[in-house]
Amino acid sequence: MKHTVSVLVANKSGVLARIASLFSRRGFNIDSLSVGTTDDPTVSRITIVVAGTNQVLEQVTKQLNKLIDVYKVSDITKDPSIDRDLALIKVKAGSNTRSEIMQVVDIFRGKIVDVASDSIVVEVTGNEEKVNAIEELLRPFGILELVRTGKIAMARGEK
Repeated sequence: MKHTVSVLVANKSGVLARIASLFSRRGFNIDSLSVGTTDDPTVSRITIVVAGTNQVLEQVTKQLNKLIDVYKVSDITKDPSIDRDLALIKVKAGSNTRSEIMQVVDIFRGKIVDVASDSIVVEVTGNEEKVNAIEELLRPFGILELVRTGKIAMARGEK
């Protein structure tokens, strides 16, 4: 099972490295990792997606809580939450396929952020399933390049 863990940490150099090394030392694979500052510039939120059992998650949570610069660790896997991924997809686009690609992008409420003579760059945001779906629909046109963020997530309701 994949678990989504939200970690509030001090916005200092080296904190992310210590957290990543904690996972690697214990043999846990990180499926996704995203970091950004919060409304407080001294605090960053790290969203980590890790595959494993509940016991794996419990062990990771305990280890994270032992780190000095970690303020709060929350498993938001089963909580009501909002999550998003972002992808930029460069698709081969000739004059005969450009309009069809634009229709696919429009259906997924994506944006065309760059147009060249032989390609289009598409930006799409949404949950993992939505990003996967548009990627599969664009694949037959010829994906030239693809970059995806990791999941970012936030629990619904009050802090």
